[in-house]
Amino acid sequence: MPKIELSYCPPTPKRKDFRIGVLGSGFIVNDCHLVSYRRLGLNPVAIASRSRENAAQAAARHSIPRVCASYQEILDDPSIEVLDIAVPPQYQLELIRAACARGTVKGILAQKPLALSYGEAEEAVRCCEQAGIVLSVNQNMRYDPSVYAASALLKEGFFGKPVFATIDMRAVLHWQPWQADVGSATLRIMSIHHLDCMRGWFGDPARVFTSTCPDPRTTFEHTDGICTTILEWDNGLRAVTIDDPWTGPVKEGCPGDIGIVWRIEGVEGLAIGNVGWCQDPFTTPSTMRYARKGDAEFQQFNPAQSWFPDAFGGTMCQLLVALETGEAPVLTGRDNLKSIALVEAAALSAQEHRMATPQEIIDSNSRRGER
Repeated sequence: MPKIELSYCPPTPKRKDFRIGVLGSGFIVNDCHLVSYRRLGLNPVAIASRSRENAAQAAARHSIPRVCASYQEILDDPSIEVLDIAVPPQYQLELIRAACARGTVKGILAQKPLALSYGEAEEAVRCCEQAGIVLSVNQNMRYDPSVYAASALLKEGFFGKPVFATIDMRAVLHWQPWQADVGSATLRIMSIHHLDCMRGWFGDPARVFTSTCPDPRTTFEHTDGICTTILEWDNGLRAVTIDDPWTGPVKEGCPGDIGIVWRIEGVEGLAIGNVGWCQDPFTTPSTMRYARKGDAEFQQFNPAQSWFPDAFGGTMCQLLVALETGEAPVLTGRDNLKSIALVEAAALSAQEHRMATPQEIIDSNSRRGER
């Protein structure tokens, strides 16, 4: 196979002046979304938050001309073409409903998880489809430079038939206040990235088996602290994700080994990636090495970009490209329902100590809707 030239260059829109209204002003907006948007020359024009003071600080830092007093003020502005929603998941559906009722925006980029249940996520998708609004979900790990490069290798058939894949995360996570409210730690905030990433690489798995236990460091009540999932595809492919926010007593005086490492093995080749996000600083670039049968050594892929903040430009751009071309975005709301179903199947598996299927989740919600 000829050498594959890799680069981290997701498609960007020809038109950079789509008017973006931002809902939220926390870390993920202030240090990721807006940083990457400005680097790419995108056009955030208004911002609103539960705290007007926080919104004003973000606006000043990122040269956003308008600070709105409420979310409704942005939703009521007919000049806003794209909504960038970055609020806790239990509040997203309400904002999406309101945006659809007004029908003025062309596209919505919603934060992951789209919702805390498959039923609510499906309602968000249905609302947007009925309103003619393009909905995309910010599954940004797919645009981590190493993950994105691995997708290119898979598309080119570099691995031959994929056999086995892993994502192994050993990183102390920063929990969000909303997680204590809903009693969920890792599955819906971190595992969802890794499970969605596996879907992006290989398509939909048929079955999952998930085992969880509490994270000793996390003080709010939860069961999904440390999570291990086995994924099975009917073609024989197997994968394992390990999500370990404990990593040993590394915050309590023990030396640590922090990192996120992924691995794809095929009958013809192998790739190993290192995601730089959990390093210090979080802008550490991601890397990848890869080789095929007959290679004398690994080839290296060392981009300058990192998961945080660069991937967030990728997720916004794939939506803007879709609005520009009329084609579906890569990360459609409808497709994201399969990632939500996969996460819920993992939770069901852990709860009932059995293999579970995403189709169970979909069928159960379909029956509930019929009633």
